[in-house]
Amino acid sequence: MLADHARSAKAEAIAGLEARGFIFGAAVAASLGLPFVLVRKPGKLPVPVLAIDYALEYGTDTLEVDPDAVAQGQIVVIVDDLIATGGTAMAALQLLRRAGAKAEHALFVIDLPELAGAEKLAAEGVCVTALMAFAGH
Repeated sequence: MLADHARSAKAEAIAGLEARGFIFGAAVAASLGLPFVLVRKPGKLPVPVLAIDYALEYGTDTLEVDPDAVAQGQIVVIVDDLIATGGTAMAALQLLRRAGAKAEHALFVIDLPELAGAEKLAAEGVCVTALMAFAGH
């Protein structure tokens, strides 16, 4: 189902967010025969990276991406397991766009709508799709 949404978005690559986004994103990329872009926590990629710091409910964190993994203007669809407050997804969006990606779609298995993460992405021009939503948090 996620692969169908990525196909509809005309994905040219799939970006998976560490760590469970790797599971779902890699499956989508393999299903569609597309490149898979790793969006990782700091210090795990063996190449020079682009990095972004972002706020969490309980502090800050950093995400990194290999800038050579994304071609200028390439349509990259973000995939992760869960969208809650949207902090990690927003950071990944900004990072991928800085790397040159055209990132306008994000796919999640679960949305926690009361935490408004999908709304934050939508405010940045991202079409958000989740396979299911759960009220409460």
